[in-house]
Amino acid sequence: MSSAIDREAAWLSASGDGLPALLKSAGGPWDVIQGYWGRTTARMKTGIYLVRPAVVESRFTNQRKIQTHQFRGKLWWPIGATTVQSGLWEDEQRAFDAAVDLLVDRVRGHALDHTHGGRFLAVAEAPDGGRITVQFADPEQGQGSSPAALRADITYQADDRDFAG
Repeated sequence: MSSAIDREAAWLSASGDGLPALLKSAGGPWDVIQGYWGRTTARMKTGIYLVRPAVVESRFTNQRKIQTHQFRGKLWWPIGATTVQSGLWEDEQRAFDAAVDLLVDRVRGHALDHTHGGRFLAVAEAPDGGRITVQFADPEQGQGSSPAALRADITYQADDRDFAG
């Protein structure tokens, strides 16, 4: 069983390493960072739920392999559960944008170390995996949900350490 989701969730939850802290308990904007989407999620808390939609295993020598994990973060931002005082939908969207920017900064990692603290060989690195994509859901659709929430997905990939097999 792969531990990639748990390793990446631990990286996103880390703080004090010179990158933006994401959890509110460390000064960030997110209440929950968790591997896998739960059956019952904390609907009134901001959350990053990490899932793995695909994994590709490549053989590069007769006995060496490497797995590339695609990560998808389901981002959940309930209206009224954040620190936005104005109550304006536009201000909630701005706060959500700022929180997503911090997440992208954390995924991007340190300028000279893109291994997420040695958890992977490389994360969000070129040539094939150098892309971090954020797709925002239509905010108008979020107004009618219960609770009203903004949503987005972030996707990127990580190359795991190679292994014999």
